[in-house]
Amino acid sequence: MTWLKPRFISAGAVLFGVDLVCVAAVWPVIVLMAMPPAAAWMPGWLAEQGLLFPVLNAAAFYAMGLYRREAIADTKRACGRIPIVVGMGSTAAAGLSALPGLSMPNGGLWAGALAGFTLAAWLARLIFSGMQRRRLLHRRVLVLGAGRCAFDLLIMLTREGTNLHYDIAFQPLPDGEAVDPRLAAFPGVNVLPRQSGPLLDVARAVGADQIVVAVTDRRGMGMRALLECKIAGFPVLPYLSFIEREIRRIDLKRIELGWLVFSSGFTVSALDRACKRLFDIGISLIVLILTGPLILGGILAIRWEGRGPIFYRQDRITLQGRVFPILKLRTMRPDAEANGAVWAAARDGRITRVGRFLRRTRIDELPQLINILRGDMSFVGPRPERPMFVRDLACQIPLYDERHMVKTGLTGWAQINYPYGASVNDARSKLSYDLYYVKHSSLLFDLAILSQTLREVLWPSGVR
Repeated sequence: MTWLKPRFISAGAVLFGVDLVCVAAVWPVIVLMAMPPAAAWMPGWLAEQGLLFPVLNAAAFYAMGLYRREAIADTKRACGRIPIVVGMGSTAAAGLSALPGLSMPNGGLWAGALAGFTLAAWLARLIFSGMQRRRLLHRRVLVLGAGRCAFDLLIMLTREGTNLHYDIAFQPLPDGEAVDPRLAAFPGVNVLPRQSGPLLDVARAVGADQIVVAVTDRRGMGMRALLECKIAGFPVLPYLSFIEREIRRIDLKRIELGWLVFSSGFTVSALDRACKRLFDIGISLIVLILTGPLILGGILAIRWEGRGPIFYRQDRITLQGRVFPILKLRTMRPDAEANGAVWAAARDGRITRVGRFLRRTRIDELPQLINILRGDMSFVGPRPERPMFVRDLACQIPLYDERHMVKTGLTGWAQINYPYGASVNDARSKLSYDLYYVKHSSLLFDLAILSQTLREVLWPSGVR
């Protein structure tokens, strides 16, 4: 192991770095070709044009999810979306450059950015694929334990890990639980003999980048052996901490209250809360002004489709269990809940034709900006649920009420990572993301979530 090896860098972060290198290689050529002769080497022009285009394109790549696991795994589909995303970023840069006080961009710069960034992104993915084929990005993990907990870890890393490839060796403990038969039958899995010698020698033999303790019962575990490994440079993490870092949610199936108590997180200072409130007010006012025509169009469309109320008010739960009336554009028939409240369904017959469009584009959610201004909600947070559903879910799902440690939000970590929930199992899965958000809540995290919300609007993965 060396410090140069990206042991804890996600595949998306590596690809982002390769993108930056490729852009840095092609962008100066494009700038020099498109630069007006009179503007040659003018610092102001370079700052406005030479930096604005690559920065906004990089932001567009992140916002549209090109560094997410699914986009990295499906290179062909991602390459098909790249010209669209580059067009969005370059158009945004050209629009900002046209603002008063800035240099008006020329058409050659926009066309050069469109072609150059597209080619640079394709080249970056070609280089990244080569790195993968040479196993440069494989994460080597030594897992202590080979029972059910270890099998769960394998499945989650295979499906959701921030890295696409993990070389995992499972070391059964001398007096530990039996090897899970599903683990032994999994293709390509390396289950070591139960007696494999000193743990430090095993870690060196498999070239481990990380040691993970994934056992149901830790009694009798050799802590001195783990300490020797840690001192020798092999990081040691418990199962829950490793899973939290690698899949960016909390495993509710094996969650321990003691781990929640002693692990980092769940701390928000008064300054953080004040900054978030100011951020909510400022952004909601700006978005409300910009989306006013969309809200007006939705109102006219609902009125054109038929009679009934235009707005939909419904009690929801927010911070510390407080009930507030949420405001939306109506997307269902006026008699949709004549027989009582029910979960939304994938093909819900109660949704109107206009309502289906409003939901798909999220226009129906825009009146909630008023709730944000009133302080009922935040821009980012767990999805606000109805009191009757919250009561039922809190009885069936442990720690469900802990999601109300923060204000509910217009968008959130669960909303951009999991399809619209319509069952208790969906609510449990979404809670794993909500608890991760509550645990790591910060203004920077909010900005990252907000930037990716646009992806859910343009390429929805489960809007109902």
